[in-house]
Amino acid sequence: MKTANADDQPRPKSLVDLYMSFTWLALQGFGGALAVAQRELVERKRWLTLEEFAEEWAVAQILPGPNVCNLAVMLGGRHFGKLGAVVALAGMLSIPLVLMLLIALAYALFASHPGVAGALRGMSAVAAGLIAGTGLKFVNTFKTHPLGFLTCAVLAIVVFVSICLLQVPLGYIVLGLGGATCVLTYRKLKP
Repeated sequence: MKTANADDQPRPKSLVDLYMSFTWLALQGFGGALAVAQRELVERKRWLTLEEFAEEWAVAQILPGPNVCNLAVMLGGRHFGKLGAVVALAGMLSIPLVLMLLIALAYALFASHPGVAGALRGMSAVAAGLIAGTGLKFVNTFKTHPLGFLTCAVLAIVVFVSICLLQVPLGYIVLGLGGATCVLTYRKLKP
């Protein structure tokens, strides 16, 4: 993984900073935290470069469990060992869990109200826009990828068309196209 000089790159100041940072990230990331995680960890905190984030996110996606929780465990573990991994995961889950339980209780009371259904539809459109915007930010990482910009761009378009237009199940895309991409990248990197 390409990193800046380890002494120059910011890092969590303490376990409390780590916990609060991931709690804040989780509280902003309802409906999907990719866009929020990228903004917080790369642009705001600068704990990762965009390239590092793309690599870490790719690993987080193939591990079982929620992607952003996997990312929290990896970053917490990197900076503070096992305790850091636990603290980062606790930051992702503790306060958001309490809030979700309260929201579930409120939803049970007001689910039949038409305004609630409209609000949920509006939130899904915003979440889709945030994910698309974050995906566009990753286009810059294609320049440094071993397969080259054009190959990465073509693969991204094929994935988009396969999932969105042809409605190919995500599992097939990950296993088929993802596996083929890993093999191609390995061959390019192999001396």
